[in-house]
Amino acid sequence: MGSLPTLWFSLLVVILPCLSVTGKRTYIVHMKQQDKPSSFATHLDWYSANLQSLSSTTSDSLLYAYTTAYHGFAASLDPQQADLLRQSDSVLDVYEDTVYTLHTTRTPEFLGLDPDSGLWAGHNTQDLDQATHDVIVGVLDTGVWPESKSFDDSGMPEIPSHWRGECESGQDFSPSLCNKKLIGARSFSKGYRMASGGGYLKKPTEIVSPRDRDGHGTHTASTAAGSPVANASLLGYASGTARGMANHARVAAYKVCWALGCFGSDILAGMDRAINDGVDVLSLSLGGGSAPYYRDTIAIGAFTAMEKGIFVSCSAGNSGPSRASLANVAPWIMTVGAGTLDRDFPAYALLGNKNRFTGVSLYSGQGMGNKQVDLVYSKGSNSTSNMCLPGSLEPEFVRGKVVLCDRGINARVEKGAVVRNAGGVGMILANTAASGEELVADSHLLPAVAVGRKAGDLIRKYVRSDPKPTAVLSFGGTVLGVRPSPVVAAFSSRGPNLVTPQILKPDVIGPGVNILAAWSEAVGPTGLENDTRKALFNIMSGTSMSCPHISGLAALIKAAHPGWSPSAIKSALMTTAYTEDNTKSPLRDAADGAFSNPWAHGAGHVDPHNALSPGLVYDTPIYQYVAFLCSLDYSIEHVQAIVKRPNVTCTKKFSDPGQLNYPSFSVVFGNNRIVRYTRQLTNVGSAGSVYEVAVSAPSMVSVTVKPRKLVFKNVGDKQRYTVTFVAKKGITRTARSEFGSIVWSNDQHQVRSPVAFAWTQLVN
Repeated sequence: MGSLPTLWFSLLVVILPCLSVTGKRTYIVHMKQQDKPSSFATHLDWYSANLQSLSSTTSDSLLYAYTTAYHGFAASLDPQQADLLRQSDSVLDVYEDTVYTLHTTRTPEFLGLDPDSGLWAGHNTQDLDQATHDVIVGVLDTGVWPESKSFDDSGMPEIPSHWRGECESGQDFSPSLCNKKLIGARSFSKGYRMASGGGYLKKPTEIVSPRDRDGHGTHTASTAAGSPVANASLLGYASGTARGMANHARVAAYKVCWALGCFGSDILAGMDRAINDGVDVLSLSLGGGSAPYYRDTIAIGAFTAMEKGIFVSCSAGNSGPSRASLANVAPWIMTVGAGTLDRDFPAYALLGNKNRFTGVSLYSGQGMGNKQVDLVYSKGSNSTSNMCLPGSLEPEFVRGKVVLCDRGINARVEKGAVVRNAGGVGMILANTAASGEELVADSHLLPAVAVGRKAGDLIRKYVRSDPKPTAVLSFGGTVLGVRPSPVVAAFSSRGPNLVTPQILKPDVIGPGVNILAAWSEAVGPTGLENDTRKALFNIMSGTSMSCPHISGLAALIKAAHPGWSPSAIKSALMTTAYTEDNTKSPLRDAADGAFSNPWAHGAGHVDPHNALSPGLVYDTPIYQYVAFLCSLDYSIEHVQAIVKRPNVTCTKKFSDPGQLNYPSFSVVFGNNRIVRYTRQLTNVGSAGSVYEVAVSAPSMVSVTVKPRKLVFKNVGDKQRYTVTFVAKKGITRTARSEFGSIVWSNDQHQVRSPVAFAWTQLVN
C-alpha cells in the first residue's frame, strides 16, 4: 500500500511467474506421503526419483525437500515438467511458487509491562524471568543485524537444552556473532535465487547469509524479544530504554525475505527448519491474500507447528481499511492487527494566512527557521506531480519552495526525496480519502509534515485560491500521553474472513504505529538508496510491527504456563483484550474516526497483565481442527495434506465450521434463522470458581446461553455451554453486519468473546 512508510511491509501478495532466464520456474510439489514405495529408503530418495523420471530433468532441479512443515518438495521445472508431475498418482498437486512481501521504547509501558524486567507489573517476576530464558522465539523475516545491542547476552544463562539449531556462516556473517541471546541464524534463498534469474546454483545478486540488509527483520526480532538498551532513539525521537516484549527470551532468525520479496518455497523451508530446531514461538510479519488452507503454505506449515506446541503469530495485513482484506486467517494462527500508541511526534505547518495545522514528522535535521517560503501544488487534477512521483516535479517550479504532495501510490519518504532532488526545501504530505485522518510519522530527508485529509483539503484550497501562498514548517519532538489511544490503524487489514466466514478474524490488535526498535546499519532509516544516515534504531509502522509484540507476549505466557497449548495461550490473549481506549470510550477507527468493530480489532487490544491469569481458556484439541477442516468440504486428500497424517478420516466432522472451540464467534445466518454452537471452557484459575454469563446483542437477534452459570470444582475442570442465536422474523436480510459479546465473569475475571453477525454469505 503506497501510504505506508516503505513498500517492504505493504503485506500485499503478488503472484509472480517466478520465471528465470533458464525458462524454468519454481514449483512446490505436494506429495501423497503415504504413497512412498518401500523400495525408497527416504522420502528424499523418492522425490529425487520423481524428478529424474522427467525427461531432461537434471539432478540439480530439487531446491528443498520438506520434512516436517509440509509433505513434498520445491523444484526448478519448466511448465511441461510440472504438468507431467501433476499426472502422477502420488502427487496431490503442483503449485507455482508465490512471492509475498513484508507486512520499542514506549510500547512495554503502554501495555502495562514492568519497566525494569519486561514482565508484568504487580506479579512476582523472579521465577518468570528464569522461565523466560527457556523460551525461543523464531522470527521469519529479512534476517538479523547481530551486532545490535538488542541482542546482547549479558547475564543470560546457558542455551536451552531443547535447542537444535545453529548459526550458519556467510560471506558477511560469522557463526561467532551469535551468542546466548541470538542463538540461531539461518537463511533460505533458493526460491528467491530461481526467481531472480539463472537458477539457484549461479552466483546470487545478494549475499546469501542471515545478515539483515533491509532492517525489517532486526526490527521485528528486537520487538519480540530484544534485550534492554538504554538511551535508544531514532535521531533523538522516542528517547528511552528500548526492549522487547519478552526481553529474557532467546531469538532465532530465519532469513526468508530478499530484495524481490519472500518466496513461498523459502518461507516453507524456514518454517520446516525452525520447527525441527526447537523454537517455541514462530513470528511471521508477512503473508498473502486469501486461499483455501490446502493452498496456503504458511497455514500448512503453521498447522504442524501448532501440533508440536509452537505458538504461531502472523500479521493480518496492511490493506485496510478495505473490507475483507485479511491475510493469515487459519484458526490455528494468531492473526494480529495494528493500533496506535499513546506517543506521538507532532509537527506543524503554519500558512501565510496564519492558519496552523498539526501533523506528524520524524524529521531530525536543520529546521526551516521562522521565515515563510512559497508553497506550491500542481493545479491539475490526477497529476503525477500532485503525488510527487519520481521525475514528476519541474525544478524551476519547486526550487526553494515548500511542495504540497498528495499521499498515495509511492512511499511517503520517497515523495520527500523527489521534492529534495528537484530543489524543494520542504514538503507538506497531505492525506486523501484513501487514508483519512490517519497519520504515520516518517524520518524524512528534508523538513516535512504529514497532515490528515481534512487539513490537507484546507491547505489544498488555500494554495489554489491565494495569489501567493506560503508556509513554514516546525517540529515538536516526542509527546507522551496522547488521547485517545489506542486507535485502530487505518492500514490494518479488516474482516470478514473470506476463507471461513464462521471464524472471526483478526484475533486481536497490538501496537503497530510508530514503533521504535533495533535497525540494520546497512540501510538508512527511510530504506531509500540515497539515505546515507546510520541509525541503530528506527521507528516503523505496520501490522509487521504489531505481530512481534504478540509473539513476545505469547513467549511470556508460555514461560508462565509451560503446559499450555498454543490455543490456550491464544485464548488468554483474546478473552482478556480490552475494547475501550484511555478516555473510557469504545475503541475508535483511524480510518474515519467512528467507533471500531471486531472486524477491525477482533477481540480487542491485548492486555498482557490480565492475559497471564485469564481464569478460563478455550482450549482447542487437534481432533477439533480436523473436524473443522472436514466441515469445509475439502477432499480427504486435501485434509490429509494439511494435517499430514495418512490415517486421518472425516468420519467425524462439524456440520458448521463455527462449531470449532474458538474464543470468538462469527454467526452467518444465510438461509437459516437459527445458529447453535457449543463451546468448552477449561478452568485455569482457582478451584471452586463460579462464572455467570452476560450477553450483548443487536435488537434483531435473540441470544440464549445454557447453562447461564458454570461451576468449576477443580483447576483443569472443563465445562460446556451452548449458545443459540436466532434472527428475529420480519427482519430483512441485509448485507449489513452487527456485533455483540458473550462474557463469563466472576469477581476476579472477565472472559469475553466478541460476536459478529451477518445475514448474508460474506463475499467481497
